[in-house]
Amino acid sequence: MHCSISGEVPEEPVLSKKSGLLYEKRLIERHISDYGKCPITGEPLTMDDIVLVKTGKIVKPRTVQTASIPGMLGIFQNEWDALMLSNFALEQQLHTARQELSHALYQHDAACRVITRLKKERDEARSLLAQAERQMPMLATAAATTNVSAISNGKRGAEDENLGPPGKRMRSGISATIITELTDCNAALSQQRKKRQIPPTLAPVDALERYTQLSSHPLHKTSKPGIVSVDIHYSKDIIATGGVDSTAVLFDRGSGQILSTLSGHSKKVTSVKFVTDGDLFLTGSADKTVRVWQGSEDGNYDCRHILKDHTAEVHAVTVHATKKYFVTASLDNTWCFYDLSSGICLSQDDWYDDLVLQVSDTSKSDTSKPEGYTSAAFHPDGLILGTGTSEAVVKIWDVKSQANVARFDGHVGAVTAISFSENGYFLATAAHDSVKLWDLRKLKNFRTLNLYDSDIPTNSVEFDHSGCYLGVAGSDIRVFQVASVKAEWNCVKTLPDLSGTGTLTCAKFGPDAKYIAVGSMDRNLRIFGLPGDEGQAE
Repeated sequence: MHCSISGEVPEEPVLSKKSGLLYEKRLIERHISDYGKCPITGEPLTMDDIVLVKTGKIVKPRTVQTASIPGMLGIFQNEWDALMLSNFALEQQLHTARQELSHALYQHDAACRVITRLKKERDEARSLLAQAERQMPMLATAAATTNVSAISNGKRGAEDENLGPPGKRMRSGISATIITELTDCNAALSQQRKKRQIPPTLAPVDALERYTQLSSHPLHKTSKPGIVSVDIHYSKDIIATGGVDSTAVLFDRGSGQILSTLSGHSKKVTSVKFVTDGDLFLTGSADKTVRVWQGSEDGNYDCRHILKDHTAEVHAVTVHATKKYFVTASLDNTWCFYDLSSGICLSQDDWYDDLVLQVSDTSKSDTSKPEGYTSAAFHPDGLILGTGTSEAVVKIWDVKSQANVARFDGHVGAVTAISFSENGYFLATAAHDSVKLWDLRKLKNFRTLNLYDSDIPTNSVEFDHSGCYLGVAGSDIRVFQVASVKAEWNCVKTLPDLSGTGTLTCAKFGPDAKYIAVGSMDRNLRIFGLPGDEGQAE
């Protein structure tokens, strides 16, 4: 008799009452303890169902194989062969399992990519649908007007009447309602500006003279370091930066924490702007697109619109004083005027053209080179738009008529930045050669600031919100006290380049000039201010 588990003659045989099978006592006890059932039939089994079988103590004879050395060697050889075969089978199973796992991981990765692409397409489709629903009433009105005009003329216009030059669409222009709104805003702001007083909370000159670096924050990726644009939400004290790594970062200066990192652009983010009404945020990029981001209660920002009206790099985004419109400027020689509140469609279909105005400069002669726009800014009153070009020209536009009403020459190299003073009288422009100050009342250059060597461009120029200080970024940061046309503009503070890159790309005054946010070609945002005013920035 042999054990039903081991196949050997049991030393302590026991018998199952239920199945009648013979087992080795120690083996069946362990199996019942682990599983609680018969190992052969699978029926429930306990130790009470086991009966001990009494046997005589008989010495077992040796088998024939173990009676001699050659026989034992044969046994060892057989066991070794069996072990090698078993090991070979296990290696084959392991190889097969690895192949199956690799294939499964590849399928999982491919599925994740497909899901991500489909989600992106779904979100864009939803955005397009929502915009279409909002624009249908305006389209219906425009269509009715067109039909009435065609009938009154006795014939319908040509189907291609609404088509512009190849690759571009004719825009409906700024409506009379919008012009009235812009004019009313201009009148209100102009009246307030006459009564404008310097706020008592503004940082005095002696405080700026003691400014030093308070903190440095690595906001962007190390693979593509560099901050090329910055903006500040004054009421919330949130700083936004646009980086070479194709992301925009929203940073809470008070807590020293990153609130959100906005990804979506495929190339560097050249311009960032807050729209304080409605928690909207704008980003322009070298990937030819502009994105409108909507803030939520949890602090995250979702991409609301992707604007694809430009055919070259977008270099500037500027927001109108009404907080309902904004302008983008591009190297494709156009600037676009957008109605932010109604939402802008993202495709090139003709049926929603009435929401975008694209202005192309045709004033230059045919022999001149195309002048792409490298910078743009609204006048504080909102009826004048200033643009800088890649051909060293500054152009002033009447927003109502989209007419070029003034042209400033004299720079060398692309105009990298422009800024209007809060009093509405001065315009500061920066280019490769220098910073120039223009008197908007007489339309002439009254001062030129030659700050850096010929091989060092001036990358940024910015008036503070009060109009009392002017910040310039190049190989360092220089802060000037704003004076009059005839009086000298004194440099009250020079902040060194602590990035080690030799290039400071942007600078922005904080509320009441209490600090200066500086971006450079490393990935750090640096905060300069008065020692002891760090707060929680560290």
